[in-house]
Amino acid sequence: MNGYYSLVVAQLTLHGYSFLRPGKGSHEIWSNGIRHQMVSKNMPARTMANEIMKQAGIAHRF
Repeated sequence: MNGYYSLVVAQLTLHGYSFLRPGKGSHEIWSNGIRHQMVSKNMPARTMANEIMKQAGIAHRF
């Protein structure tokens, strides 16, 4: 786990998401009960972290 992973997970948790299950390879599936979001454990780029926030419907940007 490196880069923005811990920051993305903190924001997801803050907005009601919780870990649902492991995904393929280095991915995890997080859910808020309505929407599922795939999160990569290898996230070195800020643009990737921002795209996950956008897909999850969270206005936070890194």
